[in-house]
Amino acid sequence: MGTFSKINRFHEAGQKANVINTETFGEPVKSLYTQRVFFSVHKHIDVCDDDQNILYRAGSKFPSILDKTDIWDAQERHVAHMERKLFSFHQRHFVDMEDGLSFELSNEVFHLIEDVINIDGLGWRITGNILALNFVIYDRSEKIVALVGQKLISWHDKYCIDIYQPEHEKTIVAIVITLEHMIRDRENSASSSASSSSSGS
Repeated sequence: MGTFSKINRFHEAGQKANVINTETFGEPVKSLYTQRVFFSVHKHIDVCDDDQNILYRAGSKFPSILDKTDIWDAQERHVAHMERKLFSFHQRHFVDMEDGLSFELSNEVFHLIEDVINIDGLGWRITGNILALNFVIYDRSEKIVALVGQKLISWHDKYCIDIYQPEHEKTIVAIVITLEHMIRDRENSASSSASSSSSGS
């Protein structure tokens, strides 16, 4: 039986997709799960299947102002490279896939509740709810590519990825890893602003 939550759409490995997801978008073709490796200096993130087999590993160079990150598959083949653009009013991250595909994620501003992230180079976009930690990736035809849910309370920043277009699996994984970095950047920025405000008062 699928999980049920109108607020958060995360589900654990081995569980069926959230009922709200399936009622809205249908059953996903497959699901993947990410988990940040705790106490990892290089910000390692594992991407697993329903049986907890590691399919992809992501690692970031440390220290790195540009947040340079690479993804490899289970056979240690390079999948993608991504890095942050500095000094941008919008959050921007560049992604270069090993197969030659390149695109850029840029966060639109002035959205109070729903986030909108454009994926230039693909014509895709991500809409999300930061409060509920749910994100949907749409292609240029407005068809769902994947749905991403983040676990509400987790030491490891766990995400589930319900995939509807499996032919784009590697691109989806690269997008989700980049999205995770963008969310973490925003959280760190908010924490820094709060600390500055409290120390100045």
